[in-house]
Amino acid sequence: MDRIARLRSALGRGVLVGDGATGTELQWLGLGPGACGEAWNLSAPDQVRRVHRRYLAAGAQLLTSNTFGGTPLALARHGLGERAADLNRAGARLAREVAGERAFALGDMGPCGGLLEPHGDVPLPRAAEAFRRQAAALLEGGADAILVETMSDPAEAALAVEAALQAGARLVLATFAFQRVPDGFRTMMGADVAGAVAVALAAGAEGVGANCGTELSLDDYLRLTSELSAAAGSAAVLVQPNAGSPALQAGRAVYPTGPEAFAAAAPRLAAAGARIVGGCCGTGPAHIAAVRAALVGGPGGAALPGPEVPR
Repeated sequence: MDRIARLRSALGRGVLVGDGATGTELQWLGLGPGACGEAWNLSAPDQVRRVHRRYLAAGAQLLTSNTFGGTPLALARHGLGERAADLNRAGARLAREVAGERAFALGDMGPCGGLLEPHGDVPLPRAAEAFRRQAAALLEGGADAILVETMSDPAEAALAVEAALQAGARLVLATFAFQRVPDGFRTMMGADVAGAVAVALAAGAEGVGANCGTELSLDDYLRLTSELSAAAGSAAVLVQPNAGSPALQAGRAVYPTGPEAFAAAAPRLAAAGARIVGGCCGTGPAHIAAVRAALVGGPGGAALPGPEVPR
């Protein structure tokens, strides 16, 4: 059974543990504010490996490549647009190398780097080509599947999912960043949960969900997970909350939710329908280790054998 078949089987059997934030971990290792984290895939690969290894040791069963801002359009802001293929290929290779047979490697694709027409000035064909080039490089680097994440515009999510499939991806997951509004949850572009999920699934995503959401509490995420599960049907649901809402302290964003409080929500998220539970901004290896410990004895258990959780 190849890794994609194993991943599909695992998602059908129980709950998988995702990893946590990458950017903040790199910042703790010396990445400067506003610097291009994706550049470290080539200039500081040992540091990127170090982050992946910490998450693997914490019990993560899915390692996400350090390529969130890896489209040529996004990298052009750092003068690295022409290096997009090299940086994404290297990012996927590092995640796949560390994952080995103990975890799955997801090729990470965030927003393209601008607003799509008619809301912005990025033509749809240009964005689609940027996503296709990124996805192709991630697959060349060894990504098992593609994760399209932190989307606000369902049209952009659909472009990214379709581009990944066109590039040869055999499994694509897609998540949106929602915020709480009086009538439920919506993305920055106004998409509700059911509408966003429907667009992603129609584009070919096999899993849908939510990540980030700077003003969402873990209780909000529980309600959001229930809505996602209702909209997703038989598709897998992914949830990767932030560690609370950040506050600036000495110029650095500090997230208030510690590992124990974060992990206490994990079994409830799984019971609400989540099949992948991980973390986003402000979460680190300690959060993921606590989630792994909470889920091993929770609904469905851990579907994929993984490393022991540090005690």
